[in-house]
Amino acid sequence: MTFYVTTPIYYVNAQPHLGHAYTSIAADVIARHHRRRGEDTFFLTGTDEHGEPVADAARAQGIEPREWADINAAKFKALLPAIGVEPDFFIRTTDAEHKRRVQDVLQRVHDNGHVYKGIYEGWYCPRCADFKTEAEIADGNRCPIHEIELTREREENWFFRLSAFQERIERLFADRADFVRPARARNEAQAFIAQGLQDISLSRGRLEWGVQVPWDEGHVFYVWFDALLNYYTALGYARPGEDLTARYWPAQLHLVGKEILKFHTIYWPAMLWAAGLEIPEHVFVHGFLQGSDGRKMSKSLGNGLDPFEVLERFGVDALRFYLFRDVSFGADGNVGMDSVAARYESELANEYGNLVSRTLAMIARYRDGLLPDASPEPELERWLSGLAGEVAGAFDAVDLSGALELIWQRVRRLNRYVEESKPWELAREPAHSAALETALATLHLGLSAVTVELAPYMPGTCALVSAALQATPIEPIPPLFPKRDR
Repeated sequence: MTFYVTTPIYYVNAQPHLGHAYTSIAADVIARHHRRRGEDTFFLTGTDEHGEPVADAARAQGIEPREWADINAAKFKALLPAIGVEPDFFIRTTDAEHKRRVQDVLQRVHDNGHVYKGIYEGWYCPRCADFKTEAEIADGNRCPIHEIELTREREENWFFRLSAFQERIERLFADRADFVRPARARNEAQAFIAQGLQDISLSRGRLEWGVQVPWDEGHVFYVWFDALLNYYTALGYARPGEDLTARYWPAQLHLVGKEILKFHTIYWPAMLWAAGLEIPEHVFVHGFLQGSDGRKMSKSLGNGLDPFEVLERFGVDALRFYLFRDVSFGADGNVGMDSVAARYESELANEYGNLVSRTLAMIARYRDGLLPDASPEPELERWLSGLAGEVAGAFDAVDLSGALELIWQRVRRLNRYVEESKPWELAREPAHSAALETALATLHLGLSAVTVELAPYMPGTCALVSAALQATPIEPIPPLFPKRDR
């Protein structure tokens, strides 16, 4: 079985921030989980480097767009190892192979009769690189996402006949209730569809920074069509000399933020159909991480959570754990350094870290580090044996926070079991040797089970614990989550 997961590609008009780290870590956690299940998994991320926002940002710096793209793409690429993210390929839309494949696919869209030339006039957000419908315009004629005033644009473009796919899109949502998740995002997409789909610009005539339209060299493709196709084009050249398209397409899961919902849930399937290609199985739309005061994160407000500060103070695995523990994945939620510290102390140090320390130390002390030769406590063994299936079900629903809660229920129960069984008391009486063996066997089994399932979230930490559990003899290890100053 194959599993193909993608992040959106990140726009290089600015430097990476917490939102980019959030989606990238989510995709990495999902990819690691599916690999652990034995699935042939491919994970794609990268950068979106064409379009007006990039050209404007480069102009403001007095450099060419390509130079600006190179500078910021390197920063996005450097972020990944810092946050423990290991994609199978990092695509840049300035890759020559990507551009060639974009032209091939969109030539098919043209040849299939889904484009025409006309005049477009409408309200445009240069930060979104998107023309807004009347329903999408905020008070004051502003972009609802970037809160900047929209500009009136009028130009000759090639158009994509999105309106021709109205009924097919409606059937998609009716027949595949889980095509877009969660339900909030699905409802939002359906509300947009219900307004009636309008044809959209496929090209821009006054821009040069983009992929050239092969049948009209005076135009470049509208950046969104170039960008969306990355999920498909990357498979053609991600591995030198090998085309992975037949192996992994269509994708099982696109992860996107809610600000780009309509492009991925409506424009994207229509464009693929127009080119004669299969559409992805699922699009999951996650919410925004907000400041601890409930407002959108902002440097000026000082309410943001700097991922690099979290990395420095608490480590990469603490950041990865926190992002899916404190905010339910898919929803908007407040984050802050105080809540990172609280989770670190109460759950990572006092619950999981303490369970690891006590289990390893007791096996080393009471059984000379040898694996107990006994069966675990039957009721707990049955409950622990169901963990993998329950976690897999949560991941299949893209419920990363729910899966983590299932794991943590076992962590807490195992800590209670230590207090209930009291191995330190059993060790004092030879007559209780069998009960001690059972307690230690239960703790070894339980810690092994939760560590395996926790590994996609905290790969470095869990690799250390797994190695310690499998060592001969088993020995204590230094504290995994030492005390940190708040």
